[in-house]
Order: sequence, then structure tokens, then C-alpha cells
Amino acid sequence: MGDFMGAVTGYPTAIYTVLLGVVVIYWVLAVLGMVDIEHSGIDFDVHVHTHADGDSSDIGHIASYVVAFGLNGVPFSVAVSLLVLVSWTVCCLGGEWLLPLVPTMPLKLLAGTVLLVASAVIAIPVTAVAIRPLRGLFVSHTAVTNAALVGQMCRVVTGVVNEKDGRAEVARRGASLNIRVWAPAPNTLKRGSQALIVEYDEVAGRYLIAPHDDNTV
Repeated sequence: MGDFMGAVTGYPTAIYTVLLGVVVIYWVLAVLGMVDIEHSGIDFDVHVHTHADGDSSDIGHIASYVVAFGLNGVPFSVAVSLLVLVSWTVCCLGGEWLLPLVPTMPLKLLAGTVLLVASAVIAIPVTAVAIRPLRGLFVSHTAVTNAALVGQMCRVVTGVVNEKDGRAEVARRGASLNIRVWAPAPNTLKRGSQALIVEYDEVAGRYLIAPHDDNTV
């Protein structure tokens, strides 16, 4: 136990121990809802805009390194936390098992510096592998707004459509959307008819549709 605590608090692991403490505090605040883990991401847009007071080339270089190392696709906080945790683990094990084998203090400092850098280098591919199954948890899905359906085609799924009743389906990637619709009666709409979505009534929560020209043949 003493060797472990000595490795944790000694050089070079102590540097990662401090960083790990910062990470732990951050996640405690995240659990309490005081910080948003998805506020900033490690994904960078390929087309970087140049600001008047900065050069976009630096951001572009960072983005290329992030993608090359496989650290993209998750929030910045998750990637950094994993990097620190893996680096701390590697450095701690090296400090406990390898550094005691170094004979003199100058050589220990040199070996410790090498271990400090090597831990970070080893942590990058390990973190990249750990991130892969986590990417699906942070995919942003944009919800379809009601107004976005206006102007699209739909297929009537009820026997009739009038001022009170009617439902239709809008073809989307994946599952189709089943929506409430209405139309002035009389009309030619029936089950299977193709119709155009004209407008959305926010109060009633339904769409006004009109028969498509292809229905009248």
C-alpha cells in the first residue's frame, strides 16, 4: 500500500493525480447539474470560419489531429476524462513497478519524465478504442417540426377525411409519421389517396390537406 501511495503522490504520477482530481470534481458538478457535459464537443467542423481576431488554421490543425487520433464523436469532457484516467493508470503502474528499479535520483527524474510522456502517448490509442462504443450515445437527432411538413406529400390512411376526422402518413427515413389531418367536405380523399399538406393548425394540432392532382384520373 505504501508503494502505491508513493507512486500516486510522487513524480511523475502526481501530475496526473492532480489532473484526475480536477476531472473527479468536474464530474461531481456534472452529476449535481452544475455543468453540461455536452456543452462543448471535440468534433470540429471541416469548414472552419476565420475570425477577425484569430487564425482558423490552428483550429484546423487541431481538428485534423483529433480525427487522426480517433478522439472525435464524443463531448470534449468525456474524451479528456478518459485520457487523464488512462494516463494516470499507466503512469501509476510504471511508477510503482519500474521506477524503483532505477538506481540513482538523476536517472529517476529522467525516467520519470520519459514515463510522463509515454503515459500520454499510450493513453491516446487506448482512449480512442474506449470512445468507439460511446459515440452512439452522443448523436444529436434533430426533431421534425410541425411546420417542416407543410408542402410535403402524405397518404390518407382513414376511410374519409372531413372537418372533424382524418389521419395520414408522411413517408420519412425509417418509420413513417402518422399525423392528424382534415379537409373541407365534400372531397375526393379516401384511404390510399395522395394529398398535399397545405398548412398546420397549432391550436387543433392537425394539418389541412388537399387532394393531389394524381388522384383525379
